[in-house]
Parts: sequence; structure tokens; C-alpha cells
Amino acid sequence: MTSTRERQRAAARARLEKEMAERAARARKQRMVRNAVAGGAVLLLVVAGGVWALVNLGDDDKKSDTAADTGTAQCTWTEIPPGERTPQVKNAGLPPTSVPAKGSQTMTIDTNLGPIAVKMDLAAVPCTAASFNHLASKDFWDNTKCHRLVTEGIKVLQCGDPSATGNGWRETDGQGGPTYRFAEENLPTDKRPPYPEGVIAMAKTQAPSSTGSQFFIVYGDSQLDPSYTVLGTVTQGMDLVKQVAAAGDDGAFAAQAGGGHPKKEVVIKDVTLTPAA
Repeated sequence: MTSTRERQRAAARARLEKEMAERAARARKQRMVRNAVAGGAVLLLVVAGGVWALVNLGDDDKKSDTAADTGTAQCTWTEIPPGERTPQVKNAGLPPTSVPAKGSQTMTIDTNLGPIAVKMDLAAVPCTAASFNHLASKDFWDNTKCHRLVTEGIKVLQCGDPSATGNGWRETDGQGGPTYRFAEENLPTDKRPPYPEGVIAMAKTQAPSSTGSQFFIVYGDSQLDPSYTVLGTVTQGMDLVKQVAAAGDDGAFAAQAGGGHPKKEVVIKDVTLTPAA
């Protein structure tokens, strides 16, 4: 009898111990879950805080960029030393260093054949446009000829040399400019062709930052190295340029840069620009 009761008590203790162990295991598991959830919440806050910081810092950067965007640009004009200036160089002083970089302007090149109008985006070419505004205000191009026409390989009419005057053609035509040079802008490195019909671009030497006053009007898609500033787009007068191209050139530059003086003479009488808008 005694042995039976002892066995029953032992079985009861075993069941109790098992139940207590199971309860303890459940409690440990619950604590682990709570800790994991708490830890996850902390991690989530850290990540969320990081995301917030990135978003807000990005917003701050954007705000800073917006604040810094005052609609102006800083230009560097490199003067040609007096001892290195050729007779074809014309001194018209220097443009301002702080220039508009917002809006657009229309430039009108008044020629003996009629007006040629060009639209310029100041955000793309702030310094080049500023140079044109400055030189136009000094009557820099008045009574000058477009000195070069190319009809093979590329299709361009080149103008802007102050030494190519209306008094006759010269062997040195194409070597003139202002007493300063500046860096290239708005290069069409991602365009095919880089210089399509209807654009006006700046001529320069092979050296970087050698842009001056000379420019060329593209009257047919031209595969040129994309190292010449695209100043803008011709909006009026392309038919006049094509008439000049149809008349041909005299081959004066055939052995060098190609082309020659246009047989149909183009004389720039005046260059004017509208206010930025």
C-alpha cells in the first residue's frame, strides 16, 4: 500500500516539475520575444532615423542648392598680354565677371541680306552670352564680313572676325578677335550629329579655353568634334545663309582649314540683343 502511495506521489512530483519546467521555458521564450521585439523596434528607429536623416539632409542639400542658385554665373576672362596681340585683335575691354544665368535672349544679326535671329539659353551659355552682350554694346562687329564658307565635309558660314572688314578681303581674315579669351560651354558631347542644321556655335583654336568673338552658323548637319560652344538656335534667316551657301566660295582657304570667302558677300551691319527674359 505504502509503495503504491509513494509511486503516486513521485508521479505527481514529476508531473509538477515537468509543468514548472514547461512554464519556465514558456516564460523564457516570451522574454526572448519581448526582447527581440524591443530590439527590433530600436533597430527600426535607428533605420528610420537614418532614412529621415538622409531624406532631410537631401532636402537641406536641395534647399542649399536652391539658395545658392541666384541666377548668376561667374566668368573668367583671360586677357591676351599687350605684347602678344596681333593687328587683327580689337580691344573692347572686358565683360563683367558676374553675369545672368537665367532666362533667354534673342540676338539679331542685321546683315546686308537681311536679319538673322538667334535664341540663346542663358543657363546653358551664360559667359558666351555675356561676351556677346558686351561686344555688341561696343559695336564690335559693325561693318564686318562673314569671312569663310565651307560647303564640303561640313556646312558652315563663319563670321565674327573684326579684321574682316567691309574694305575688302585679306589673307589674315579669320585671325581676329577681342583682347580676351574664355572657356567653352554647352558642348554637344551627347548629340548626334553634334552640330545639326540651325545651330550657331563658337569658333576657336585647338587649345581649350580659346573662345573669342568668331562664330559659325550651321546650315547643314555637320560632324565636327564636339569641342565648340553651341551658342543657340537660328530662328530666322536660315534661308539667307542657304542662299550664300548655294552661291559657293572662292576656295581661298582650301589648302588650310577648307572653304573660302563666300562669293555672295555677307556684311554684318549691327548686332543687337533683347533683355534677358
